[in-house]
Amino acid sequence: MKYPDNIVVTRFIKPWLFTILFFSFFNTNVSAQNRNLDFYITEGLANSPLIKDYQNQVTANMIDSQRLRATFRPQVTATSNNSIYPVINGYGYDPVLTNLQSFTELVNVNQTFVGKRNLNMQYKGIQLQADSIRNGQKLTEQDLKRTIVAQYLTAYGDQQQLSFYAEVNTILRNQEVILKRLTQNNIYRQTDYLTFLVTMKQQDLQMKQLQIQYRSDYATLNYLCGIFDTSSAALEQPDITLQYPPETGNSAFFLRYKIDSVRLENEVMQLRYSYRPKLTAFANAGYSSTLLYQAYKNFGVGAGINLNVPIYDGRQRVMQERKLHLLENTSQSYKNFFTRQHDQQIAMLRQQLAGTESLIGDINDQIKYAEGLINVNGKLLETGDTKIADFVIAINNYLNAKNLLTQNYISRLQVINQINYWNR
Repeated sequence: MKYPDNIVVTRFIKPWLFTILFFSFFNTNVSAQNRNLDFYITEGLANSPLIKDYQNQVTANMIDSQRLRATFRPQVTATSNNSIYPVINGYGYDPVLTNLQSFTELVNVNQTFVGKRNLNMQYKGIQLQADSIRNGQKLTEQDLKRTIVAQYLTAYGDQQQLSFYAEVNTILRNQEVILKRLTQNNIYRQTDYLTFLVTMKQQDLQMKQLQIQYRSDYATLNYLCGIFDTSSAALEQPDITLQYPPETGNSAFFLRYKIDSVRLENEVMQLRYSYRPKLTAFANAGYSSTLLYQAYKNFGVGAGINLNVPIYDGRQRVMQERKLHLLENTSQSYKNFFTRQHDQQIAMLRQQLAGTESLIGDINDQIKYAEGLINVNGKLLETGDTKIADFVIAINNYLNAKNLLTQNYISRLQVINQINYWNR
């Protein structure tokens, strides 16, 4: 639904005059280029440190995957162990234990053998962590978009109300010229003219108050998006279309529970694999000698295997599996509760949207009546055939109807924003 065009009483106001009057209420430093909702969403996402944090976490997760692959490749190290234990005048460590001196320079190669399924489970764990980070980034983007859209709508509503007050202000000032002339000709009393001036002054004060509110809301919008800008720019009418949420299986809000379930299952499998026998092979080559006997022949090589077979650990594995199953039950409970809340909230928002759209139609009819009443009273005012109070009442009714239309139009878009929040 497009927002209805402003109902302008063309008999009293010209478009170019309204534009000049409206923009005169902003700072003297006004941006020449209008800004739309897409601009603020793009800036907000680009400047968010939290989203950048998620992006860096994804990159770090890729590095973890590469490190895991490197862990199960041959590990090559160089060692150098050198010691001397002198015996002076028969005093010193027992040579049988120390060999007096020892010099060892070796290059070692170690290789741990891991089953393919075990390795795939570890890779899958890292992949699930990456999926969780990416999903968290999507949810953060949705939260930020919803906040930015809500603030943009608030500032845009202030801008629309300012335009209505400027419109009414122009009407009153045009009529003030006519009323002043009629008062001088004794068609209206001086008290009637003063009553009109008080009303016009009250409109000025309300418009200044709204101007302060707009500047505050506009500055808050820039703050949310990480934009440092002290100037003001006109906000374009937001183009927000209703997008109902996808199937729960494709929603990022439910995907996190699916990822958690698979992750816990993967942790159980990794726990079981950790209790399987582990085989490690090693080889080394180098020089090892005490320099006491044919030191030049002490170059050599060595190789061997180590087998580690878990036998009994006090049932720790069973206890850990029980803990993981409890976590899975907890996650399922959260998912069920979230599903009920999600469905209930969507239903409530749809009802609220239908009611607001129906009310907007009634308000548009009221505006037509108020506009007609202003036209009639304006003509009668020029001939002195209507009361000033009746004209003021007509103006106030028109302004109240316009403000009510703006409030419900913004409320409608806010509800659509809330529904669209769940569409990812």
